[in-house]
Amino acid sequence: MAIRASSSIRLRFAVAVLPMACGFHAVAHAAPPEPDRVSLSEQTVSWSTVKYATYADNGFVDGSFDKTTIVGRTFRAHVLENRYLKVTLVPEFGGRILSIIYKPTGHEQLYRTEVGVPYGMKAGVFYYDWLMVYGGILPTFPDAEHGRTWLKPWDFKVVKETAGEVTVAMSLTDDFGYSAAPKQFVRGSTGIEATYYVTLKAGRAALDARMVLKNPNDKTIDYEYWTCTTLAPGSDPNHPKATGGAEIIAPIAAYSTPHWSANLSEGDDSAGTGKFRFEKLRYFRNWPTMGIAYAAPDMQGGNFWGVINHDNEEGIIRIADNTVTPGLKMWTWGYPSFTNETDARKDPNQLRPYVELWAGVSDQFFHSAKFPARGEVSIPETYSPTVGMRNVTDANGNILVNLAATASGVDLQFVSLEPATPLRVTLKRGDAILFDDTVTSDPKNGNRISAALPADGSGEQIRLTIGAAQGNALISAETKIK
Repeated sequence: MAIRASSSIRLRFAVAVLPMACGFHAVAHAAPPEPDRVSLSEQTVSWSTVKYATYADNGFVDGSFDKTTIVGRTFRAHVLENRYLKVTLVPEFGGRILSIIYKPTGHEQLYRTEVGVPYGMKAGVFYYDWLMVYGGILPTFPDAEHGRTWLKPWDFKVVKETAGEVTVAMSLTDDFGYSAAPKQFVRGSTGIEATYYVTLKAGRAALDARMVLKNPNDKTIDYEYWTCTTLAPGSDPNHPKATGGAEIIAPIAAYSTPHWSANLSEGDDSAGTGKFRFEKLRYFRNWPTMGIAYAAPDMQGGNFWGVINHDNEEGIIRIADNTVTPGLKMWTWGYPSFTNETDARKDPNQLRPYVELWAGVSDQFFHSAKFPARGEVSIPETYSPTVGMRNVTDANGNILVNLAATASGVDLQFVSLEPATPLRVTLKRGDAILFDDTVTSDPKNGNRISAALPADGSGEQIRLTIGAAQGNALISAETKIK
């Protein structure tokens, strides 16, 4: 029998009753929807900034900053769309994914500024000695602190365009340099060739991407690569922002901070020399001010991180091989700045309400990695919206899972990245079957299954398997009863 599992339905079984005898009735389903299709289109996106000017080499023109004057900019954008996602790319300003709208809820997952404001001019912090945030997801290299490509135009190319899949590529070569860059940055160009592939498939409620870096040199070079994500899941598409209910979801136990960000850790207990327990700082509302926190020592083999907005239990999770990108940098401007947020057009400033998470090939900014001569680095990643999930304990390119168990029972929340695919969900404690049935995913509300524990106490381990209804396992997970 097929059961629709959702955030509003709790399925519990009597202790000694197996699922096939539990007496549930199949939920009637409507006729299957029409096959999904992927489309690719062009549009123009508008963005406002305060007035400023740069030289041809992107250095900031002294005296050009005018906070009282707002000017408009337009970019050519490319939109990938299927039944579940509407994704907007802006290649000509940093090769970025600017927007991911999750269509079942109509909400935005990424942050973007309403009015861009330059900052850090002549502070010796950023490559061009200034920075301006636009938002979205963007590749940064070959240096730390946003690198040198965030304002550069990237070449755009359609790689594949069918009803079932659209793949595009945004490419740029580091063959330029800024002669006045602060001393901590790489001098001259590295020659690194970067191509960011972005793929949307029919029937898939997640965006797949892959960054490919090539070193064309005959020698090993030092470099940094970081993917910057500015996250505000579950937002109004016209005014995206992270709220106090935003939580950083990451499988890490401890973090460290640079000395100038030490005040971030005041609310968390020590986890050893220079490390702090990652508890209070998970929540945006507990960031006392702006600052940097790094996963310490790294991602510990975890393959996901992201943000869940507990005000509506919507999130965005990045799934990737974090042995390739072991660095996790976390940043916000601090929550107190937004308790009395002003109109960005009336009071434009650089402090904006988002959670900025970074994936790096090294553990911290200004800690270089080695790029072998004629080498290639490939970084596949998937960005999946979530609904109805409080946390993520296990993830892969098929399913996101939050599995927990206490003496009172087992609680499972999950999101399928291909919601139309019927699933078989099995929960076991030892040999005792707690749940075993076909489930139809609910892409709007999420999916929740609860099961009581048998009284025989057969083991402290709960095992979960979710597979295609007539196929192999898509994900397996285990948890101990607490």
